[in-house]
Amino acid sequence: MKLVSYDGGFGRVEGDAVVPMGRDLVAYLGGNEMPADGQPRPLAEVTLLAPVPRPGKIVCVGLNYRDHAAETGKPVPTEPVLFAKFSNSVVGDTTTVDIPAVTAEVDWEAELGVVIGRRSTRVEVAEALDHVAGYTCLNDLSARDLQRSTSQWTRGKAIDGFLPMGPWLVTRVDVPDPQDLTISCVVNGRLAQSSSTREMVFGVAELVSFISQTMTLEPGDVIATGTPAGVGMAQDPPWFLGPGDEVVVEIERLGRLTTTMR
Repeated sequence: MKLVSYDGGFGRVEGDAVVPMGRDLVAYLGGNEMPADGQPRPLAEVTLLAPVPRPGKIVCVGLNYRDHAAETGKPVPTEPVLFAKFSNSVVGDTTTVDIPAVTAEVDWEAELGVVIGRRSTRVEVAEALDHVAGYTCLNDLSARDLQRSTSQWTRGKAIDGFLPMGPWLVTRVDVPDPQDLTISCVVNGRLAQSSSTREMVFGVAELVSFISQTMTLEPGDVIATGTPAGVGMAQDPPWFLGPGDEVVVEIERLGRLTTTMR
């Protein structure tokens, strides 16, 4: 099932239509009673938002593909490297994202997004996927010059609009193995990233379990699971995004997420 947030609320996609289900995806994930299905609306007539427009937490994982660690010259981590983004960064599919004047090195990162469906505290790896609501496409946009400017990555990562998400949330039952999905990124029609989630250092179940050992994950929280090789800063010469550039993240079973820079 594909679940969407849109300008009229929250619903599920059926064919070329959205069937309204309520006002809030997080309320749905939390088990709150929802109103009866509303009148379907053509998908082409609604404006899609990010599936979770304002997550309570966004936990990101750095260097979680071996080939990406190699292209950055860093060792493969022995445990997940975590950092945070915030809800100010979240935008939906087909959004135009502003490039701040303080950066000249905006980069793309295609990522599998994991949306939590159940309150999760110190869960075991074997049970972790039961706590996942579903999956979505993410683009972890990054200002590399700002990221390098201090030992902490927040300023270069948590920029307004720098976490496009969508176009929808595909529920867990429709993604039987999150470690067997192709993932790619196309920039201005040129293939930049092409990999599979099987290349992750730490898989989804390991990440949910690891994070939940120290912070309780709530319904609607989002985990950004890292990016494969092919980011702009690793190109020769480096290739960064500018006004008018289009970035398309595509993940098998999950759809295509398109972002334009301004």
